[in-house]
Amino acid sequence: MKAEVINPFLESARRVIEQLIQISPSPGDLGVKNVELVDDHIWIMIGMTGQLSGNIVFGLNEQVALRMVSAMMGGFVLTEIDEMGKSAISELGNMISGNASTILSNQGIVVDITPPQVMKSENLTSFVPQRALYIPLTVEGIGELDIQVMIS
Repeated sequence: MKAEVINPFLESARRVIEQLIQISPSPGDLGVKNVELVDDHIWIMIGMTGQLSGNIVFGLNEQVALRMVSAMMGGFVLTEIDEMGKSAISELGNMISGNASTILSNQGIVVDITPPQVMKSENLTSFVPQRALYIPLTVEGIGELDIQVMIS
C-alpha cells in the first residue's frame, strides 16, 4: 500500500464534513494498523474496484456517530442509530468515497465504489482483522472519525 492512496479520502472527508456541518476537521497522524472492530462503534465499509481495489472503512464511536448525524440534520437530536441515522451515516461514507473516487479519476486512476454497508461491531462475527493505512479526523465538538484504507 502506498501512503498517497489515503490522501484523496482525507481531502474528500475534510471537504464533505465542512460542507455538511460547517466544521473543519483536523487530521491526526498517518499510520498503519490492524483494523479491528471495536465495541460501541459504527463501521461504514465501502468496496473499491478498478485500478485500485480493496475496502475503505470509516469507524466512529456510536456517540460520535449520533453527534455527527445530528449535526448533519441541522441539530435534530438523535438518541439512537435508527434507520434514519443509518441512512445518514451511510450517505456520509458514500459522499466521502464518491468524492475521493473523483479526485482519483482526476489523477488518472479509474475506480468504482460499492454501496456503503453500515455495521455495528456486535453484528459482525466473521470479520478478519486486516492491515490498513489509517488517519483519524477530529471534528471539534463531535469527536473522531477514523479513515482506514485497505486498497492496492
